[in-house]
Amino acid sequence: MLADTLRFFIQTLGGLFAVAVFLRFAMQLMRVPFSNPFAQFIVRITNFAVRPLRKLIPGWGGYDWSSLFLAWLIEVLVAAALLWVKGFPFSLAGFGVWPVLAGVGVLELVKLALYLIMGLTLVRAVLSWVNPYSPLSPVIYPLTEPLLAPFRRLLPASQIDFSPLVLLILCQFLLAVPIAALERALLGSF
Repeated sequence: MLADTLRFFIQTLGGLFAVAVFLRFAMQLMRVPFSNPFAQFIVRITNFAVRPLRKLIPGWGGYDWSSLFLAWLIEVLVAAALLWVKGFPFSLAGFGVWPVLAGVGVLELVKLALYLIMGLTLVRAVLSWVNPYSPLSPVIYPLTEPLLAPFRRLLPASQIDFSPLVLLILCQFLLAVPIAALERALLGSF
């Protein structure tokens, strides 16, 4: 019972912080205006960890690589903590477990990106019906438009935009087939 509660808190808190840090990187990548209150909130809640890390990992090419590294590191630490709660013998496994955990961190980051894409696409679709001028629109539209535009060009023109549906199906396929196979391969040894 205590182990389940601990796992829940590790996954929830680690996952929420990883989402915030990854969203910070994605907003910079997609050139989201940081004058928006939501963007400022993301910066405020992640600054305590990102700013000191910038001294070790400087920005390069105009991107905040320290945010992406921190998101990966959080995923690695969450995976290690979950194994520890499960009773994994780290002392017997030696250093061989850390490259696997590094791969799990990358895989979890890819899954996080796909889930974020799906969530943001759903929010964008709902906002387009309910309130296209919502305060969240200046954040969500720049994050999703580069992903939806290629599908919009490929699909025949109609009065209903099916590009969000196609993007959601593609994300689900990626999660169900290649990502799940990689996850089984990586975690098969645990």
